[in-house]
Amino acid sequence: MSPNPWRDLRGWQERLERLAGPHGDAWAPPIDVFETSDRYVIAAELPGLVRDQIELAMEDSRLTIRGRRVEGSRGPDVHYHQVERGHGAFARTFEFADKIDVDRVSADLTDGVLTVSLPKRAPGPARKIEVR
Repeated sequence: MSPNPWRDLRGWQERLERLAGPHGDAWAPPIDVFETSDRYVIAAELPGLVRDQIELAMEDSRLTIRGRRVEGSRGPDVHYHQVERGHGAFARTFEFADKIDVDRVSADLTDGVLTVSLPKRAPGPARKIEVR
């Protein structure tokens, strides 16, 4: 019987999920980060979360996204056969090379996708320094 690489990969994934948290409640939503000439944009898949479950914090050029997705209700007669959707707390931090105009950062949650727009701060005018 030849080894099955998919089964081996699934085994590793299950081990990592067990190590992720004491109750398997750590997860990381899929996130895209891209840049245009004047801004960075983050798009995070957060289906099932509402605005109150998401926290954004900006410090210098670093954005942290935190949230919590509650686990589905479990009763004594519920027996899961497979659980793939993450639940529990998550936190993701992104640091940007350019300075961010913090006053113009915006965030929108539509159809389970959080989109954060981070405008780059325009460079200040060149300053002439007098040599003494």
